[in-house]
Amino acid sequence: MNWQWRIWEPHEVNEAKCKVLHLAQGNPQYQHRLGNKWIENSSAEKDLGILMDERLDVSWQRVLATRKANCNLGCIKRSVASRSREVILTLYSSLVRPHLEYCVQLSGPQHRKDMDLLECIQRRAMKMIGELEYLSFDESLEELGLFSLEKRRLQGDLTAFQCIKGAYKKDRERLFTRACSDRTRDNGFKLKEEMRVVRHCNRLPREVVDAPSLEVFKATLDGALSNVV
Repeated sequence: MNWQWRIWEPHEVNEAKCKVLHLAQGNPQYQHRLGNKWIENSSAEKDLGILMDERLDVSWQRVLATRKANCNLGCIKRSVASRSREVILTLYSSLVRPHLEYCVQLSGPQHRKDMDLLECIQRRAMKMIGELEYLSFDESLEELGLFSLEKRRLQGDLTAFQCIKGAYKKDRERLFTRACSDRTRDNGFKLKEEMRVVRHCNRLPREVVDAPSLEVFKATLDGALSNVV
């Protein structure tokens, strides 16, 4: 196979679509140019749907996600006459919740006020279901067999961690630092708390951590999550 290298000339790039985002404190914030044109500086830019500012802060991303989800939920409330759980739950899961959970591995909230900002949308959706109108939020989730968004994020983190632990057994000592413990009642794979999910993983029962397959892990994890958060 013959490879042909091509050098892109400055005039082949749309300068109007180029911005400079200066990162980190103490950045000298030099001016950059493309060809003969200076590139405009920007305080925040969106990449793959994630809005990030010069401090690597994604808090505005959660605000925008909440606005989009709230707008979609309002459209559902105004345009759909049915208030059955089947209809509302299907529309909520398809058109609203994806906005609240998009790329949460990067933009997931760490402070209670940010968690509540996202959770209030799910609360509104539960109140739209006629038969659950007078139940509390926790009672509504239990009735529908759902988790809060916080628990869903934790569920995803723990599942991803289990996949890494199972897929990279040879490298897991390099990827993670095992915590020393002489206790015999531990789950057998305790780690130092260098990741947000490790604290919760260390609290899982042994039967969950030692699940023979990912399917069994997910099934047993659902039952254990109520005691984790």
